[in-house]
Amino acid sequence: MNINFQALGCRLNEAELETWASEFLQQGHQVTTDCEEADIVVFNSCAVTAEADRKSRQQISRLHRRNPGARLVVTGCHASLNADVVKNYFGVDLVVKNDSKDSLVEQTLTEFGVAAGEGSTSETALFLRGRHRAFIKVQDGCRYRCTYCIVTIARGAERSRSINDIVDEIKRLSAQAVQEIAITGVHVGGYGSDTGSNLYELLSEILDRTEIPRIRLASVEPWDLPPHFFRLFQDSRLMPHMHLPIQSGSDTVLRRMARRCKTEEFSRIVEMARDSAPLFNVTTDLIVGFPGETEAEWQQTMDYVESTGFGNMHIFSYSRREGTKAAGLPGQVEKSIKKERSQQMHQLAAKLKAIELQKQIGYSCPVLWEQQINPQAGLWTGYTPQYHKIISSDTTIQESKITDIKVDQVSSDGMTLVNSSRQSEVQQIFL
Repeated sequence: MNINFQALGCRLNEAELETWASEFLQQGHQVTTDCEEADIVVFNSCAVTAEADRKSRQQISRLHRRNPGARLVVTGCHASLNADVVKNYFGVDLVVKNDSKDSLVEQTLTEFGVAAGEGSTSETALFLRGRHRAFIKVQDGCRYRCTYCIVTIARGAERSRSINDIVDEIKRLSAQAVQEIAITGVHVGGYGSDTGSNLYELLSEILDRTEIPRIRLASVEPWDLPPHFFRLFQDSRLMPHMHLPIQSGSDTVLRRMARRCKTEEFSRIVEMARDSAPLFNVTTDLIVGFPGETEAEWQQTMDYVESTGFGNMHIFSYSRREGTKAAGLPGQVEKSIKKERSQQMHQLAAKLKAIELQKQIGYSCPVLWEQQINPQAGLWTGYTPQYHKIISSDTTIQESKITDIKVDQVSSDGMTLVNSSRQSEVQQIFL
């Protein structure tokens, strides 16, 4: 059988797809990147916002239209929160809730009466799916209850994988020539809360016991990081980039969100991160128009974001989500105000990113090359250790390989780094 995988939402969803793809390969089935060629389509849905719910519904319908003959398996947060509804969506053949995800492959094969064949261990599911960075799911669930978040309800209590299990997975990927991994989960900083371990110990063991060249961290809640955590970045295999969600630059808004890290503490964490490695890149999430957000609180956020400086920002307009405490808070902000504030923050985010990229000019660094974007011009794109996208026309570049490169300039749109002896050709794609 040909299996196609689709995901909406977080990196954790992507990590789960990689696990299932490997399991299907071991059962003798094939992975395809073309939905229309698939016998079975697995869709890992999202429900982080009401908009994500809507997009999940749309994607289910779209997948069925593209390949009505394929069996469609829907899982993820949207499916878990709305299981009785989703199972009746037109085209859906099987719903697997989050608490049963570990047996998704077995459930799928049993439900559709598909026998196992001779498995393959030589093929890398990651590469077969057109990916270059492997997402490693180290835990699931969250014990905190931020007032806007539905994911903790959909994902349940914290559950951590064992260090040995994680290390063994990374060793297998390294043996298959995977160059980079990203550690992910619902609450990565809470790793080990249920097993007597912690994220510092996990990363130390990965650095000591594996030879994977590049290790990244996905989103980590800032309150989980002890002061000694940043010593880990003395090892150059741990990439100098962290995504630390702040959500607001106003302490009164953060209190209504039930966030456990206020602005002063967050600033100290950012300072420690930037002191730990050259050009350390801190990125963040921010919610615009949270219930009760006044003009003064919004200005506090704008000022805080500008003074802190972020290499990139994920900006979300608050979306009322039934089932969360925030949905019942007074002072729901008008849509027009949220739109205006979102535009202001996006403009500031672009300005800050351009400033951050300018700092990289003249910097030489190892880049993992992921894709040839213009074969005629010989242009490749990849990512620096700081997770900045870079484009180069270097003729020695090979896909999925790491090579040292110098940053010559920033693209004309201010969003991408450039390395090229033929800079005018590279710049043309941004004009």
